Amino acid sequence: MIDRTGRVICDLTVSADGYSAGLDQTEERPFGDDGGDGSGDKLHAWMFDTPDENRAEVDQMTAAAAFIMGRNMFGPVRGAWDRRWNGWWGGNPPFHAPVFVLTHHAREPQPMDGGTTYYFVTDGVAAALARARAAAGGGEVSVHGGATTINQYLAAGLIDELRLHIVPFTLGAGTRLFEGVPPLRLEQVTSRSASLVTHVTYRVLS
Repeated sequence: MIDRTGRVICDLTVSADGYSAGLDQTEERPFGDDGGDGSGDKLHAWMFDTPDENRAEVDQMTAAAAFIMGRNMFGPVRGAWDRRWNGWWGGNPPFHAPVFVLTHHAREPQPMDGGTTYYFVTDGVAAALARARAAAGGGEVSVHGGATTINQYLAAGLIDELRLHIVPFTLGAGTRLFEGVPPLRLEQVTSRSASLVTHVTYRVLS
């Protein structure tokens, strides 16, 4: 029986054709070729070029009581696993809560400044969700990406709400949301257009 204590939500920025990252992702280019300089500047310009216009959505992305992310969202594997690497998010990540990182590479928990602690989970999506729910204490759990991780949770029927930030250009290839996910019924809850992005929230019905 699936434990439904607290909502499981996800936030993801995607191109108009559904890609959350382009091809050729590297340590220097975490979002691959997105038509900008590879740092995600084009795909995520709405966060940084017009922050006041999108303040509510930016704040909402880090408001959960616990987070789950894939290993690529945390950072690249250097060799087998470099324990000196603390992720893309710097010394004071924006989460300020427990973050459960899905990986095949075991590692001790990594506390960071500001209240974020990374926990590395090697036994799958269900185990990560169970640990995140326990840490959240009935609060929201956010599956924070990337698309490959979100797809696993969608395919397993474990996402309650899908918050997409859709930018008006296409990538044509890369890491795509809904890849390998069975057909879903979605109910649109909210939609708001801004100058660089459209924010759409869906409730996942099945």
